This record gives sequence, C-alpha cells and structure tokens, in this order.
Amino acid sequence: MGRLYYANDVEPIELPDRLLAHVKVVVGTKLRRGESFTLSWKHGKDQQPGRTTLWLQPAIPMRFVFASADPEKLDQPTLKNMAEMANSSAGLSVDIDAEIPEPTVTPAPTRMRPAARRAPVRARSTVAA
Repeated sequence: MGRLYYANDVEPIELPDRLLAHVKVVVGTKLRRGESFTLSWKHGKDQQPGRTTLWLQPAIPMRFVFASADPEKLDQPTLKNMAEMANSSAGLSVDIDAEIPEPTVTPAPTRMRPAARRAPVRARSTVAA
C-alpha cells in the first residue's frame, strides 16, 4: 500500500500503489496547470464506513510514498478516464478496492511492407558569387 500525505496531516491516506501511481499523474498534471479540483473515495473494507473528499490546489503540499521501489506501469485508458473525471464539476472519484487493469500492449505487425525507395537528395550550394 502506498501513502498520500496531504497538507500538514501526519496520518497518511493509504491507497494501493497502482492506484496511487495513476492518481499522482492526474494530480500532477492538474496542479502543474494551476487547476484546483476535488479527489474523493469511499473508505476501504478495512476502514470505518464512509467517504472522504479533499480539495486539491497547487498551494497545498502533497507527498506520494510508494511501497514498491519499482514504478508502476500506467494504463492509458484509466488515466484518460481519471483526467476526464478530474476536469468535471464532480471531481476525481476513485475506488480504492478496484483493480486497475494492466496496460495493454499492441503487438507489432508480423510482416512489414518494404520501404519506398527515394532518389538520393543532392545538396545545393547556397553561396552567391
């Protein structure tokens, strides 16, 4: 589990590393642009029932701490969906118990077409006499 330290709170918000990595990218993008927004989530199974919403703005310090030293692979469709939510009036809402899919890799084509042949380009002199 990763930890998000928000403002001057000494108690971190615990999120799975994979989710925290995606949240970090979306939050970083929004705050870099000077855009404020909300981040909301329902409390996890191991927490008291309820939900939490934070108001995020560039002046409030945040720190992301990951349990793993290796960076997470980011899923582009998930990032796009999260960014769209963050841009909405409802803000970014995450499910801390949901699994984020592994990024899909498009397989390289097995057969490539030969490159078109071009005539060599000759340099022209630009010196005036």
